[in-house]
Amino acid sequence: MDRGSANSVRDRVAGTEFNRTTLMTSGVSIRWVDSEAQIDDHLWTACFAPPVEGRWWYRTLENCDIQDQFKFAYAIIVKDGKDVGIAPTFLMDVPIELVAPPEVVPILKVIGKIVPSLLYQRTLFIGSPCTDEGTVGLLSETTIEEVAPFLQAAFERRARQVKAPFIVWKDFPDSYRNALSRLAKQQNMFELVSFPGTMIELHDNKKETYFANLKSSRRHNLKKKLKKSKQLIELTTEVVNRPDSKTLDDAFALFWQTYEKGKTKFEKLNRKFFSLIADLDESYFILIRKADNQELVAFMLCFQLGKRVINKFIGFNYHLPSEWLLYFRLWEGALDWVLTTGASEFQSGQTGYRAKIDVGHSLVPLTNYCKHSNPIMHKLYTIATRDVTWSTLDDDLKVYIEAHPEEAFADGNPLNARTIKSAAKLTEKEKTSV
Repeated sequence: MDRGSANSVRDRVAGTEFNRTTLMTSGVSIRWVDSEAQIDDHLWTACFAPPVEGRWWYRTLENCDIQDQFKFAYAIIVKDGKDVGIAPTFLMDVPIELVAPPEVVPILKVIGKIVPSLLYQRTLFIGSPCTDEGTVGLLSETTIEEVAPFLQAAFERRARQVKAPFIVWKDFPDSYRNALSRLAKQQNMFELVSFPGTMIELHDNKKETYFANLKSSRRHNLKKKLKKSKQLIELTTEVVNRPDSKTLDDAFALFWQTYEKGKTKFEKLNRKFFSLIADLDESYFILIRKADNQELVAFMLCFQLGKRVINKFIGFNYHLPSEWLLYFRLWEGALDWVLTTGASEFQSGQTGYRAKIDVGHSLVPLTNYCKHSNPIMHKLYTIATRDVTWSTLDDDLKVYIEAHPEEAFADGNPLNARTIKSAAKLTEKEKTSV
C-alpha cells in the first residue's frame, strides 16, 4: 500500500477517542493481499499458532475450488513499518433469508423475482468459513484494541471497492468483546448474537473423570444410551491420519447426507476439500464401522491443535435405525482418542446442541459485529436484531435456556433471564396451588 492509501485508511477512522492527531502518529496502517501464499510464513506461525486453525486451513479453503461461494483476502496490519498481524476476510453473496430481518424477507423475495440481485446480500466477513470462532491474529506486542479502528476503516473502504454493502465481524468470542463493543459504539455498528460454540474441558486423560464431571442425569442417560446401542449393533472404531481414497469417498457420502439434513447451510464443501484436508498432519478421522462387513456408518473429522482438539465435521448414514444411537457411539470413539492426545479442550462447534449438551458440552458465547452502508437498511437491521437470542436462533437452545435461566447471563446471552425466572416461579406457584 502506498503512503496515500495508508493515510486514507487512517483518515477514515472515526470515534471520539481516536482523533486525527492520534491516528496520524500511531504508525498503524493496513495493506491487502489476495492469497495466504503472499504472507510470510513466520507471520502466519506467530499469529495463528495452535489452538486456532493456521495457514494450512486457509490454504485448503483457497485451493478446494469453492471460489463460486467465497472470495478470500487478508488485511495485513502494519505498525511502524513492521507486519504485526493478519485479519482473514472473505466475500460472499449470502442468501437474503440468512441475513435479512424476517419481517422483510417475504417482501424482498417478491421484488427479487424482478430484481434477482435482491435475493442475495453481498457481505464482507472478517473471519473464515467453517471456523468456530473469528480470529484476528496479532503479534504479542500489538492488541486488538489498538488496531480495531484501523481495521474497520480498511474494511469499509474494501467493502465499497467490492460493492459489499454489509460488513460482519463473524463469530468473535468474549475475548474480543471489550474491544469490538467499543468499536461498535464508535462506528455505529450493531451487535448480533450468534449461534454459540460448544466446548468440553478435559481435566485429565481418564474417561472416569469425564463421566464424573457430567451431571448425574446426563451421566446416567449417556451410559444407558451406549449400553442400548451396543446391545443392538456391534461396531468398531478406528482413528486414521491420511485415510485412503475409498475411505474418503465413503466419509464424504456420509458428510453429504448430514449436510442435506441440516437446517443451517452457510457453506457447501466438496470432495476436493476432504482430499486436501485429509493430507495434513493436523487431521484425524474417527471412523465407525459395522463389525460384520466393515461398512462405514459414521465419521468425525478432528483437528489436533496443541491443547485443543476441534470436532470439525461429522457424517452419518441416516438410513440406518435411529435406535442404534450412532451419534453417541461416534462421540465415545472420539472421546477415547482425544483422551490419548493430552488435549485439555474438546471443541465441537455450532448447531446440533441437544446431543452436545447431553454429552457435557458448555455453550461458548459468540457475537457478530455488523454495519450496513445504507443508513435505512442499517437502522432496520439494528432494530430487527435487538430481540435475537440463543432461544430465537435454535429450538434446542430455547428448551435449554428455559430449563437453565441462569445461563442467559452466565453465558452472555442477552435473553431476559428475569422474564424466564418469573415465568418459572409462576409455573411453580401454579403447581403448588393445585
